[in-house]
Amino acid sequence: MIQVRKSGYMLAILVILMLIVTACGGNNSNNNASPSSSAAAPAQGEKASPSESAAAPAADKKVTLGFAQVGAESGWRSANTKSVQESAAEAGFDLKFSDAQQKQENQIKAIRSYIQQKVDVISFSPVVESGWDTVLKEAKDAGIPVILTDRAVDSKDTSLYVTFIGSDFVEEGRRAGKWLVDKFKDEKGDVNIVELQGTTGSAPAIDRKAGFEETIKSSANLKVIASQTAEFTRAKGKEVMQAFLKANKDIDVLYAHNDDMALGAIQAIEAAGLKPGEDIIIISIDGVKDGFVAASEGKINFIVECNPLLGPQLMQAVNDVLAGKEIPKRIVTEEGVFTSEDAKRELPNRQY
Repeated sequence: MIQVRKSGYMLAILVILMLIVTACGGNNSNNNASPSSSAAAPAQGEKASPSESAAAPAADKKVTLGFAQVGAESGWRSANTKSVQESAAEAGFDLKFSDAQQKQENQIKAIRSYIQQKVDVISFSPVVESGWDTVLKEAKDAGIPVILTDRAVDSKDTSLYVTFIGSDFVEEGRRAGKWLVDKFKDEKGDVNIVELQGTTGSAPAIDRKAGFEETIKSSANLKVIASQTAEFTRAKGKEVMQAFLKANKDIDVLYAHNDDMALGAIQAIEAAGLKPGEDIIIISIDGVKDGFVAASEGKINFIVECNPLLGPQLMQAVNDVLAGKEIPKRIVTEEGVFTSEDAKRELPNRQY
């Protein structure tokens, strides 16, 4: 009887040992068959490398980017939005997108929402330059890096954002002014200029005006006789130009801070029985496709390009920031200038 019990105990121990060996063998088999994604994924709190984030973010740590856009006030802005959305999708990011409809309070509300959602990075194109310190400090305190695109802020504390990606608006104004100075260098009489400004308080409106004035001041006969905001929109461009034409009989040049305002002004000029590009010389900034069409028809004489396709640069900056890399505080986009003849050649190649 005792012998039988001992045999039973031995058999039970042998079965248990076999089960343990089988279980261990099963785990090794799984690891060998698939070098688990958990082994390749970053540890908790660790950031993936730029190439990993862009190509295939870890399933449990997909990069989340909160982007607060100005609005959809122009063809340029629509192209900018499309570039950001497409580039984010290509990078594999989870994009939280908001349209502020050109209102600062809407952008601030969106940024605070992104902070509450604990996104990885916040980016936005500020409606105006001032009034951002409080919300940017909130983002900084939450440990969320901020990247400015297209437009800058006037905050004295530059630690509140990582970098600013966009055009040099002052230089754009200078380029517009330089072309005008060269065109009228032999003109002895006064050259009367009217100016359609962008949104009041916005960086491009402030800087494009400053760069232009800085450049033409050396030519005493170049005189800005009227200057008013048209809010970067085609409808307001037409409305303000109509008012300029009623108030001023002798307008020689129109300087518009963007193509959409210039295109609206062209409608007003033609309605007044004048020829845009001939009776009134037109200088514009942006280089959207509709602007190039007008330039190719001789209705806009000179365009200073402002490239809206900032999406790829933004996604690269996001990757670099999350990887702990140092990036320049200012990243300037490369842009050109176009006469009417240049526009004819370039029109088929425009992407926006």
